[in-house]
Amino acid sequence: MAYEVIARKWRPQQFDDVVGQEHVTRTLKNAIEAERVAHAYLFVGPRGIGKTTTARILAKALNCVKGPTPTPCDACDACREIMSGKSLDVIEMDAASNTGVDYIRELRENAMYAPARGPFKVYIIDEVHMLSAGAFNALLKTLEEPPPHVKFIFATTEPQKIPATILSRVQRFDLRPIAAARIVGRLAEIARAEGIDIDEDALLAVARGAEGGMRDAQSAMDQLIAFQGKTIREQDVMSVFGLVARRTLEELVSAILAGDVPQALTTVSSLVDTGKDLPRLNVELIESFRNIMILIYTKGNPSSLDVTANQVEVLKKQAESTEAERVLRIIEILTDADSRMRYALSQRTLLEVAVIKAARAATVASVEQIIGQIATLKKAFEDGQAPEDSASVKKKHP
Repeated sequence: MAYEVIARKWRPQQFDDVVGQEHVTRTLKNAIEAERVAHAYLFVGPRGIGKTTTARILAKALNCVKGPTPTPCDACDACREIMSGKSLDVIEMDAASNTGVDYIRELRENAMYAPARGPFKVYIIDEVHMLSAGAFNALLKTLEEPPPHVKFIFATTEPQKIPATILSRVQRFDLRPIAAARIVGRLAEIARAEGIDIDEDALLAVARGAEGGMRDAQSAMDQLIAFQGKTIREQDVMSVFGLVARRTLEELVSAILAGDVPQALTTVSSLVDTGKDLPRLNVELIESFRNIMILIYTKGNPSSLDVTANQVEVLKKQAESTEAERVLRIIEILTDADSRMRYALSQRTLLEVAVIKAARAATVASVEQIIGQIATLKKAFEDGQAPEDSASVKKKHP
């Protein structure tokens, strides 16, 4: 039997299995139960977060022999055909390779015919923003007044490219990037089922590299298994994907906050020597300081942070060692470096300069501190209690 990659093998088959998109799946389940399923939906969001998966589950829910139902059986012929991509009633299209008006005209003609098996004919159009202007215009009338047996489900990563006339005829759902902690939990579940020994730091590294995409995370774990076998540690993830170990990143952040330029530059040098992705390192530094800033302003409340419990403890200690104004200045420096990184002749030099500036910003007095000290001195003089300078001290203590 041919090998099936993890991303396909563990693709969610029920609404409750879709990770991190409860605001969408709950609405769809309620719509099915209330018999208020719209004729057209638009799923928006970055890659690998469940847009097409949710569309397929909705198609199953509508055409299952027990349906329409929010929990399709996955056992009837209709469900199995949809799961295998062989259903005549669920037509999946890639707008990126079929952009022309003739393609949509053919869709309109076929939509008039009754479904082959189930009660609905479902059209799933991926990357719908790639359709041409003529194709969108040809779709308008059918989309506004489709036959009662037709449902449209669109998916896109760039909704701003879709005409307003189309957007006004669909129900839009914005799917969110999945939190790292949720990705770690799902990967741990898959690892247990597959007999993979992988530690939490390695899972967290995979989740960090996936940047909110479950499919990317599962593909990365597939690659790691092929590289390392069934025992995977954080260092293996670092070697394969050029990421920076969590503890190394924390040490670099602490060195910057302490103004320890030699230590910070030594850490950067070691990362460069091991071939780490410097733009990615800079982005992770920005994210780390952002987390510290949030903790400072929320007085240690980590509810809005996408981090694990172990990370929270380290971040709290770092937040206690600095001030908000210093962290804001550091983020500005690193963000400026990020915008220039892709055009830099030497990414290493640009990053090192940014790290030096950040370390100085972490220890040099801020404008607010200087203003505060001036205000304190002014008040002291006005009250006739000027602080003693070195000359007055020498007079009193010859």
